[in-house]
Amino acid sequence: MLSPLPASTASHSSRRRRVVGGRSWLRTALNSPFSPGSDNVPEIWAGRTEQLSDWRDIVRPRRLAGLPERGRTILGEAGLGKSALVRRIARDAAANGDWVTSQLRIPSGADPLKLVASAILKLAGEAGLASSRKQKIRDALSRVQAVAVSGMSLTLHQQSGPEPYVVLTELLVEVGRAAMARGDVMVLIHVKVQNITGDKALSQLLIALGDALVHEETITAPGGIAVLRSLPIAVYLTGPPDFADVAGARTGATFARRFKTTLLSAIDDEDLASALQPFVIRGWAVPDDLGGTNQVHMEPDAVTAIIDLCRGEPFLFQLAGEQAWYAGSTDLITRSQVLAGWRAARSEAVTHVERILDRLPGREREFLQVMAELPSKERTLSRIAQEMGHSKPTAAGPTSQRLDTVRGIIERGKPYTFRHRAVEAFLTSDWPDVV
Repeated sequence: MLSPLPASTASHSSRRRRVVGGRSWLRTALNSPFSPGSDNVPEIWAGRTEQLSDWRDIVRPRRLAGLPERGRTILGEAGLGKSALVRRIARDAAANGDWVTSQLRIPSGADPLKLVASAILKLAGEAGLASSRKQKIRDALSRVQAVAVSGMSLTLHQQSGPEPYVVLTELLVEVGRAAMARGDVMVLIHVKVQNITGDKALSQLLIALGDALVHEETITAPGGIAVLRSLPIAVYLTGPPDFADVAGARTGATFARRFKTTLLSAIDDEDLASALQPFVIRGWAVPDDLGGTNQVHMEPDAVTAIIDLCRGEPFLFQLAGEQAWYAGSTDLITRSQVLAGWRAARSEAVTHVERILDRLPGREREFLQVMAELPSKERTLSRIAQEMGHSKPTAAGPTSQRLDTVRGIIERGKPYTFRHRAVEAFLTSDWPDVV
C-alpha cells in the first residue's frame, strides 16, 4: 500500500489543487496524460521496443553510413498504434537534427505524388536547400514546384518530359545528397497509405520512394578508391494489414525487395504494466496553479484492471486510462474508478472491435465466429472447416492463412489461437462488459 503523505505535505498539496465550483480537482482534461486515437505520441508509452530499436540500431546508423537498408512498412488493424509508433520515431529523429516530414495523410482520391512532393518542397525549404547554390537542387525544386504547386495532378496530368514520379525521385535524391554532404543528417519520410486506391498512383509513389532508397552515389574513399554508397534516406509507410498484398500485386517483387514489412500485434501485458509503473511507485506529476506539481498515484489493482480491459490494444489502453482519469478528482486512481470510467467508454470499445470485424470478407468473419464458438483445445483447421460445412480442411486453408499472415488476427498452431486479443474477448466472452 502507498504510505500516507505527511500532514504538512498533504495540506500543502490540498492548497494547490484546482478548485472548480467549490470542489477540489487534481485530475482534469487539461492534464490527462492519456490520449486515445489522436495519432500523436502518447505521454504514457507502452511497448514497441523492437520497432524503436530497429530505427535506432539498424535503419538510421546503416543509412547514415551509406549502407543499403530497406524502407519500413508498419501494418496492422486500427487501434494498434501504427501512426503513434512512427510519430515517436520521427520525434526522436528530429531531436537528433534529422530532416523529417510531417505525417503525410493521403485523403481518398487525392494525388499522393503531389502531396509527397509538396512535403519535400517544405522540408527542403526548412533545411535551407531552396537557397542552395547547387544548380541541381534548384532545378529539381523548380521542376517539382511547377507541378506540385500548380494545382495539376502529378499522376494524371499529361505533360512532355519525364514521368512525374521520375521528377519526384530526382528531388528526393538531391535532398539526400545534401543530407549526405552534412554527414550526420537523415531524411525521414512517413506516408499513411490506406486511402490510396488508384493502381497507377500507388505504383508511381512506391517506385519513386523505392528508387530513392536504392539510389547509390559514387564517392572517393581514403586512398582515392571510388566506392558506392546509399543516401541517408529512410521511408516509413503505415497502413492496413492487407497493404503488403495490395502493393505486391501492383508493383511485383520490387516492393518486397525495397520495403520490410512489420505486422503489429497486441502489446504484452508486461509492457503495459511497465508503462503504468510510474503511477504506482512515484506518482504522475501534474502542474498546479502555483507553479509547482502534484503527484497522481494509481492502485496496483487499478493497473491490473486497465491491463485486463484493454487486451493489449494501444487505443483501448489509452481509452481505459483516460476514462479512469476522468472518473475521479483526487490524487489516487482506484480500481472502482477504472471500472466506472470503462462503463462510460463501453460503446466506444464495442465500436472499435466491430469496425475491425466489419472490414473482413464474409468468409473470414465466419471462420472467426466458428473458431470462437469451439472449445479452445478443439480449434483445429479440420474441426473449424467441418463446422463451416467444408468436406475437406484444405477448403478453409486459404482463409486461415490470410487471418494469420495478412490480418494478424489468429495464429495457426496446434490448436489455433487468437493473436488479436480484443477480437477474441469480444467473440468469446462478455467483454467489454464489467461487473
